[in-house]
Amino acid sequence: MSIEVGSKLEGKVTGITNFGAFVQLPTGATGLVHISEVADNYVKDINDHLKVGEMVEVKVMNVEADGKIGLSIRKAKPQPEGGTSRPSRPRPNNRSFDRAPKETFETKMAKFLKDSEDNLSTLKRATESKRGGRGAKRG
Repeated sequence: MSIEVGSKLEGKVTGITNFGAFVQLPTGATGLVHISEVADNYVKDINDHLKVGEMVEVKVMNVEADGKIGLSIRKAKPQPEGGTSRPSRPRPNNRSFDRAPKETFETKMAKFLKDSEDNLSTLKRATESKRGGRGAKRG
């Protein structure tokens, strides 16, 4: 029995780390279920979802050339109508950004110079007041 991407298999959890769980497959090979692939919702502590020795159904996500096997428990579950297991979020309408007027280089440079002059004058006023006035020399 070869391990093919997309196949669903039954495996035994052999180890748990802070980044995922190692699952031994029926072929004897061991794969990793990343913590993000354990459940549909956010997983803070993987120990709340899995225990060593537990049998789980996994889906093979990828098989690397060096033999590493990526697994998913989340995607092995039956998919709801719509095809995605994660709740969809409304996407921002990017067209509003296209309608914004484009600033030219000259406009940006003029704005930068004005801001810089304002900042320098504020800084100069603050340092002069600490030195006792308009730089009056003492005798």
